[in-house]
Amino acid sequence: MRTYRELFRAPEFAPLFLTSALHVAGHTVSGLALGTLIYAATGSPLLSSLAMFGPSLAQLIGATTLLSAADRVPPRAALAGLPLAFALGTAAQAVPGLPVVASFSVLLALGVLASLGGGVRYGLLSEILAKDGYLLGRSVLNMSTGITQICGYALGGVLVTFLSPRGTLLAGAALYLASAGTAWLGLRRRPPRATGRPSVAATWRTNSLLWSSPARRSVYLGLWVPNGLVVGCESLYVPYAPHEAGLLFACGAVGMLAGDTAMGRFVPQRWRRRLPAPMLALLATPFLLFVLRPPLPLAAGLVTLATVGFAASLLLQERLLELTPESLSGHALGLHASGMLAMQGVGATLAGAVAERTSPATAMTLIAALSLTVTLSLARGLTPAGHPRPSAPREHPPTAPSPAPARSLRAPRRRRP
Repeated sequence: MRTYRELFRAPEFAPLFLTSALHVAGHTVSGLALGTLIYAATGSPLLSSLAMFGPSLAQLIGATTLLSAADRVPPRAALAGLPLAFALGTAAQAVPGLPVVASFSVLLALGVLASLGGGVRYGLLSEILAKDGYLLGRSVLNMSTGITQICGYALGGVLVTFLSPRGTLLAGAALYLASAGTAWLGLRRRPPRATGRPSVAATWRTNSLLWSSPARRSVYLGLWVPNGLVVGCESLYVPYAPHEAGLLFACGAVGMLAGDTAMGRFVPQRWRRRLPAPMLALLATPFLLFVLRPPLPLAAGLVTLATVGFAASLLLQERLLELTPESLSGHALGLHASGMLAMQGVGATLAGAVAERTSPATAMTLIAALSLTVTLSLARGLTPAGHPRPSAPREHPPTAPSPAPARSLRAPRRRRP
């Protein structure tokens, strides 16, 4: 599968794409509205920031409790039921007089559920597109997320002005409902990929199984740590350039879009197997020059160049699927998504702490240097030749009655925070 036309002709990809886009739109619009509402109620920038981005850290809870359900629930029911829960929670946050602590309690619960949604969604994508189409499909979903977020923040700003934050929360709830309806009507009923009852114990067992492989462990670290540290650099755009931060974020979106498009559509398979470490190095290296406090045009160019490297995530997800039995694909991808978002929160916290004691430019340089050091230490394990292919047919989920063969994506490759 090499073209976007072929991709959208694949049965069920279009409704999955639309389901994801509507969910992201609901999250973006309601997040901006809730941040505005919390700030108006408390006057606290910290609480306002946590209202918008705190749920990412809550995914750590879901990654250690709920992820076993990603392969053990019917995908259509999960992808329809989760947006419905988000719609109800978002509508509850619009209730006048709701205490701030209650609003954050709802937010925490939704953040935990979000960890399950990523595993179900990307596991289903691997079923719909199978081997050679996964990377192209994932890159399109990534591009859709970036574009939807840009448009969603713009729409959210307009709605907050004309509808009020509570009215905007209700608009976000409506987008979640549309996502639930699209999933239910557009996707066909499928059985779960794995047997057994989901539980906290099963989640821990499968997490341990996935982490026990040195090859997968290197891939997970490559997906989480360099990426998360560079997001820490991005979190300092506002203190670095208070009046031009929007331009830097926009340039980052352009770079990510270019990288995803190139990796998903144009880079041949024989190159992609060698590119994860160089792309992660590209992600960090341009930020080293921020120690010189470059003028805005040069800073914008460096950001655009660096963020092309986020496409390394596509390549490493493809590698992860090669190393994972099909019956565990949803859990494996959900663990990647939750760990990535959590590390981005850690990266932003670390970068902010360093900037408090130095300066934003110095902190960006130091964090980028740390990201590059991690990449260099992982480089050998991120290349397929660095680890022999495991005898994965013997590997299977702890509760499954029989082992599931490891997937081989050796055919035309594709893949991609």
